[in-house]
Amino acid sequence: QWMTAGRGVIHSEMPEQTEGRMEGFQLWINLPAAQKMSAPAYQEFAPSAVPVEHLESGGTVHVVAGATETGTKGPVEMMHDTPLFLDVRLPATASFQQAVPETYNGFVYAIEGGIVVAGEAIQTGSLAVLAPGNHLQVSSSSSGARFLLVAGKAIKEPVARGGPFVMNTRAEVRQAFEDFHSGKF
Repeated sequence: QWMTAGRGVIHSEMPEQTEGRMEGFQLWINLPAAQKMSAPAYQEFAPSAVPVEHLESGGTVHVVAGATETGTKGPVEMMHDTPLFLDVRLPATASFQQAVPETYNGFVYAIEGGIVVAGEAIQTGSLAVLAPGNHLQVSSSSSGARFLLVAGKAIKEPVARGGPFVMNTRAEVRQAFEDFHSGKF
């Protein structure tokens, strides 16, 4: 399931486990200062609502947010801009390409197998921070790979964080904690 929420976050909500192993990835995105105190809201999607693009190499791209170069669009939408959130699986020695807008910051996180990003090997559990405006090309290792491509519009504002709160100043973080403890949200 995927959920977006106000108060400065977008994140995936872990489904309830019924059997076996389960893993997940949670992502928090900072909202512009003018939208940080907006009313909380969320969007929830079953896995079947997340479109899957099939690559010529035999790989797949689960499009959670944003759109691929070929136009497959994810269901998650944000009020200030749509982030790019792709879950990519590649067979052995395959490659994947995706344009990342110049106004976005982003990263690639290797979930399984090794990948090569801009000529640099990235191992499972590691990430590569992208330069703005990259035309990203990722290649998989001889055993295949799974990785996340995550990018969002740079808001170019100061960042202060504490616990679950991401604001622009330490005073705003303290106020958010006070508001939370007093039941204001």
